Amino acid sequence: MAKLGVIGAGFAGLSAACYLSAAGHEVHVFEKNTQLGGRAGQLHTQNGFVFDKGPSWYWMPEVFERFFNDFGYQVKDLYQLDLLNPSFEMIFGKSDSLVVPATYKELLDLFECIEPGSAIRLDEFLQEAGVKYRLGMEQLVYKPALSITEYLSAKLLYNCLKADVFLPFSKHVRKYFSNPRLIALMEFPVLFLGAKPSQTPALYSLMNFAGLKLGTWYPQGGFGKVIEAMQRIAEKNGVVFHCNANVEKIITAKQHAVGLRVNGEAVVCDGVIGAADYNHIEETLLAPHERNYDDKYWRRRVMAPSCLIFYLGVSKKIKRLQHHSLFFDASLNDHANQIYQDPSWPTRPLFYVCCPSKTDNSVAPAGHENLFLLMPIAAGLDDTPETREKYYSIMMSRLEGFAGESIQQHLVYKESYCINNFVSEYNAFKGNAYGLANTLSQTAVLKPSIKNKHLKNLFYSGQLTVPGPGVPPCLISGKIAAELLNNYLTKGV
Repeated sequence: MAKLGVIGAGFAGLSAACYLSAAGHEVHVFEKNTQLGGRAGQLHTQNGFVFDKGPSWYWMPEVFERFFNDFGYQVKDLYQLDLLNPSFEMIFGKSDSLVVPATYKELLDLFECIEPGSAIRLDEFLQEAGVKYRLGMEQLVYKPALSITEYLSAKLLYNCLKADVFLPFSKHVRKYFSNPRLIALMEFPVLFLGAKPSQTPALYSLMNFAGLKLGTWYPQGGFGKVIEAMQRIAEKNGVVFHCNANVEKIITAKQHAVGLRVNGEAVVCDGVIGAADYNHIEETLLAPHERNYDDKYWRRRVMAPSCLIFYLGVSKKIKRLQHHSLFFDASLNDHANQIYQDPSWPTRPLFYVCCPSKTDNSVAPAGHENLFLLMPIAAGLDDTPETREKYYSIMMSRLEGFAGESIQQHLVYKESYCINNFVSEYNAFKGNAYGLANTLSQTAVLKPSIKNKHLKNLFYSGQLTVPGPGVPPCLISGKIAAELLNNYLTKGV
């Protein structure tokens, strides 16, 4: 049995800890903040609100199920998971919105009403997207991406070509649909992947399959319940969690990580999983000759968005809101340009509103609403209180205009979160929220390596390495990193 250290207690770090402890190792997880969960932490207020600080979309439920199955559990054993119906609403104007149903039959009917003939095309689109989804989930995302040879099987190459994975996503969508609202519905998931639809590979139509065919779900109590379930499994297998534990250095000797300096004290260990921000680990915790990448490499990376978030408690119910509402009453292309092409605060932003109290009575006092407003922005922008308030006013004006009622006059709680918070709480490179952009030049073996090239027992996990950003990929990343470290410890490879 080896003594192992995991840096960071987000989804990737918790996943790695679960797998390493299940393999019989002594595992210690070091988290710099006061609670577990990383970006999926929760904010509990004195007046009875519970806010998910980060992730709020529960897609790809089978990834969560597969994770918990690996430890002898089913999701239903650990938390209540409900299918949202409707799945979400896209808002194009005060009296113009698209309510997306959960059932596939209703979805086909909706498409047909908007664009005659599109129901058949949607079925064709999602059948192909299902091929990509299975290709991705069964043949791509669980690979460590240490060598291109992992992807050179004849079957895999044939499936990639057959599935048309390299066509630009925007062209792919427009092969099937012409109505602007349907195009917006199909393109919105890629806004958070880190590139404009015209620069994102059509492989990511798998996101449409995940959202429209597999459904949008919600864990009662919020994503914090998923974190609690993972903590329960980890602690059952003996994992020790250390909060308020700031890792200051990875101690090395003879091409190995031999310990961590935590809050000024040395902790000896036989291997390390770095599940904190990859750039921070390299730039701060390692000597220059021990790093995989230099400053020039990181400056040239294309980042997925950061975001401006507001957590709002409202002392009344808001009738005209769904659990998930996407405000697309502005140009997607213009906002995307100001994230990816000309990084700047957006002129007229798109934004997202989550109202989990529509589904969950535990996240707000009776008769109140819990609101989460999120606006994607470019990573690395200047973040000031004045700028935050400017965009708060912009978003609230449009939200109130759609809702048809006052909301700001009924606020009983308000907190903001943006680039400076991502840096201070998570050491996030450029204050990123979603990791690296999913461009072709940053896919698979072209992502930052999950393995340190100089220290044989140091591996990375999380949204800046394979398979990529998002909760399901981070669960998978932790598993891959744990398997690589365990293989090295037990087999020397």
